[in-house]
Amino acid sequence: MAKYMEVGYNRSANYNYEILEKIEAGVVLYGSEVKSLRQHRANLTDSYAGLSKNCEVFVYQMHIPEYTAANRFNHDPKRNRKLLLRKKQILKLIGQLKKGGYTLVPISIYFNEKGFVKLSIGLGKGKREIDKREAIKEREWNRAKSRLFSSFKKQSSM
Repeated sequence: MAKYMEVGYNRSANYNYEILEKIEAGVVLYGSEVKSLRQHRANLTDSYAGLSKNCEVFVYQMHIPEYTAANRFNHDPKRNRKLLLRKKQILKLIGQLKKGGYTLVPISIYFNEKGFVKLSIGLGKGKREIDKREAIKEREWNRAKSRLFSSFKKQSSM
């Protein structure tokens, strides 16, 4: 999946969920929303994805700010947006979500190489508090390790 221009990223997705599978989906947008995204403005932190009653996939609470030049033809910043997926992908997601414990998490929004807006969603399972602590410990250890190695390389080169 080659990303062309990333617009927004959900930092809390990898912290709160163990992402098992990533899916690329198109998004149904208004023109003012696309122009706002071209200015690199989108917020995915509180957003989530889910299925509607018609077996369609939507993303909820994704914040795309209003485009100032659109004046009265502007969009609602937090409206529900339909995701474009193939029928097989939707049926597979329905099967996974019915198993229980799985959820759809928006990970990032970007423009692909053709200039279309794409949303990367992940099928994730919620992490427990203990798993989150282990991830923090591992991240801190990797930082400390890289600091030690960089200081060691500086001393050995002298």
